Amino acid sequence: MTDSRFTTLPDEQTLKATVVALEEHGFSVEIVDDLDAAREVTLARIPHGASVMTNTSMTLTESGIEAAINDAGPYDSARAKMLTLDWQTQGQEMKLIANQTDYALGSVHAITRDGTLVIASASGSQFASYAWGAANVIFVVGAQKLVATLAEAHERIYQHSLKLEDARAQAAYGMHSSVGKVLEIHQEMPGRIHIVLVRTLVGF
Repeated sequence: MTDSRFTTLPDEQTLKATVVALEEHGFSVEIVDDLDAAREVTLARIPHGASVMTNTSMTLTESGIEAAINDAGPYDSARAKMLTLDWQTQGQEMKLIANQTDYALGSVHAITRDGTLVIASASGSQFASYAWGAANVIFVVGAQKLVATLAEAHERIYQHSLKLEDARAQAAYGMHSSVGKVLEIHQEMPGRIHIVLVRTLVGF
């Protein structure tokens, strides 16, 4: 069971106040009503032929963004390239491909009221691109991930997101998940990170 606090959509005042805080911290933000709109605005920001890495995200999967990028679309899919390589012998090459793209796509586990992005990961494989490596980053985020404080963001990760991801990992891979690393992005140079907030429940 997960905490119902973390599946509740915010009211309009909270949503708008969070957007203001995010913009003050260098992030650009747009709000959309549903997953179809999220997919449309995300793909519209990416030039055809650009190199794109889709990091593991239920939001990208459920919105159809992952498939649009990786399934023979008009983009240079970093994930498709990585799948042709062998991790045991070409691991460093795979890291270069994943972390130095024109665009890195993914989601976050929480956004605080004062405009901090919080992302958890078992391995941290996506963090280099989010923090520095990718020229552009787009996060697609269900509005239920807005929280009041950084402490509540961490609570959301452990009491909600990890439980759902652990169940998914067991079903998909037969193994448990974990929180190995947590990335907090407090500030960014304007123009690099764009956030698509979706007024619906999506993702963990």
